[in-house]
Amino acid sequence: MKRVLLFLATNIAVLLILSITLRLLGVESILDRQGTGLNIQALLIFAGVIGFGGSLISLMISKWTAKRMTGARVIDQPKNATEQWLLQTVQVQANMANIGMPEVAIYDSPDVNAFATGPGRNNALVAVSTGLLNKMSREEAEAVLGHEISHVANGDMVTLALIQGVVNTFVIFLSRIIGHMVDRVVFKVERGHGPAFWITAIVAELVLGILASIIVMWFSRQREFRADRGGAQLAGRSKMIAALKRLQASVEQPHLPDQMAAFGISGTRGMGIKRLFMSHPPLSERISALEKSD
Repeated sequence: MKRVLLFLATNIAVLLILSITLRLLGVESILDRQGTGLNIQALLIFAGVIGFGGSLISLMISKWTAKRMTGARVIDQPKNATEQWLLQTVQVQANMANIGMPEVAIYDSPDVNAFATGPGRNNALVAVSTGLLNKMSREEAEAVLGHEISHVANGDMVTLALIQGVVNTFVIFLSRIIGHMVDRVVFKVERGHGPAFWITAIVAELVLGILASIIVMWFSRQREFRADRGGAQLAGRSKMIAALKRLQASVEQPHLPDQMAAFGISGTRGMGIKRLFMSHPPLSERISALEKSD
């Protein structure tokens, strides 16, 4: 219940900020002064603010959200040898990757997983599950940490947020264009917008959003291959392959919240058309790619 309330409160706050931003930019309506045609400039501003605004705000508060959604506990002072090892390993890898030291956290979950998030290379969070610490060897866990540090070093969180913002903007813009055309051509509304505009725009936004998510998920899968190669460079290829094989042998599906799923090392399994919407490539393909790499 707490997670649901946190999710709703965060989204309401984001919508409020975006609404205020639109008013400050003078976007009161996407129609022209006569109320007959679209004001393309206002529509672009509206689509850009909503499309990029949500993604960028989510990026800026990603560490805060991740900690509260997963219950991750940041290690300030290590309480045992495992926590000391985690901090030292992340510090060494961060230095090798030439990034600032991320916050390091542990969250309580039985699945073998880890994730990285944050608004920048020098302001990130790397978190591992208790399941990973219990079921992986230190060599395998070191490779997983290298994978996550590579995500940070590659700027994957920022790039994914920008790509999401671009596709969101196009989806919002095109759905309003489609809605306006249906309203004017099919239903012959001459002034303002009738119910057909809103219904068509919502349906078009849903359809275009599904198509756009294919693009975003394709990029997400490519960045996993890059992070695997980065993890192999930081920890060793044999350790990275061993870590992926350990994940492959795990029977549990990952339990990260939807907002964090794309940033975990382990993704859901899917076949057929579902594969288009997977944030991670199949582990067999990731292992094969590393085995074939020089």
